[in-house]
Amino acid sequence: MESIPKNILILGGSYAGVSTAHRILKQSAKAGLAIKITLISPNTHVYWNIASTRAIVPGGIPDEKVFSSIATGFSQYTADKFEFVVGTAEELDVENKKVTVSGESGRSSFSYDFLILATGSRTKEDSPFKGKGSYQETLDLLHEWQSKVKNASSIYVAGAGATGVETAGELGFAYGSSKEITLIASGPTVLEGTPASVSKTATKQLQSLQVKIKVSTKVSGSAKTPDGKYEITLSTGEKITTDLYIPTMGLVPNSSYIPEKYLNPAGFAIVDEFLRLKGTTDIWVVGDVSAVERAQYVNAEKQSVHVSKNIGLALKNSDPISYKVGEKDMLAVPIGKKSRHRPYGNNEIS
Repeated sequence: MESIPKNILILGGSYAGVSTAHRILKQSAKAGLAIKITLISPNTHVYWNIASTRAIVPGGIPDEKVFSSIATGFSQYTADKFEFVVGTAEELDVENKKVTVSGESGRSSFSYDFLILATGSRTKEDSPFKGKGSYQETLDLLHEWQSKVKNASSIYVAGAGATGVETAGELGFAYGSSKEITLIASGPTVLEGTPASVSKTATKQLQSLQVKIKVSTKVSGSAKTPDGKYEITLSTGEKITTDLYIPTMGLVPNSSYIPEKYLNPAGFAIVDEFLRLKGTTDIWVVGDVSAVERAQYVNAEKQSVHVSKNIGLALKNSDPISYKVGEKDMLAVPIGKKSRHRPYGNNEIS
């Protein structure tokens, strides 16, 4: 007699959710475990936002390299194994093991045996580095930023972490000789917190691309001017007018559907040592929405692998295994289109 498939519900159609779904489907097929995965996402396409720093340069990357159809990516699985639903999670009912989802046809309720939260994050300010609602909205946003970059003569990039340095490098490579590109770093160096050799190399490479760097400076405010430019107020009190302002700092978790008691003060989901939502036994958390580590691709990948393994163990009624948080952040920063990665311990600069 065949066992009844376990219903695994995954919320979020970005990298964390999609990769976890693929992993569970493959390992379950190999182990002969009966499951049905339902993936729910407001997007019909995955936005490979790690490429967004290059994609904002017109002609940098074709749209089809930045976006990929979720349904097409799972077309090898039969309907009894996988279902894709376009919708947005509105409410998680932990006690009754149900999630309320809103879609084009209204609100629906989905029950689960196991739930994976992979709803990611969004940027605090308007920027192209995270998805914005639907696939079409995100595509339009990216095209809008490409147009802004093309038409700007002066561009200020705020935040000298990995995203800011990559963005400034791409802009410098494409326009260093024709546009004024400036990177604002809040600390005394770019990539603050990395080994001195990494920061020094990044600074030299940015300067070789004619990117200007303002260190020990923060943006305390920004506003659009009547003529469509941006006025930036710096922590020094200085006011700068520029054609384009690109903020790269600050993320907000997409966690409004999760009961507040499961969130930290910043809104990220609190997890236990197994990457389960703390205080639950059948809800797991992967990627940016989790409070366990910094929101980075490499961390989402590690968490996806771990949660997939623990789901496999749970399906066999075995105990989960603990997750080991990395002692140091992993960083890979390509600077300019022709860059090649070179490792510096747990950091890479190129």
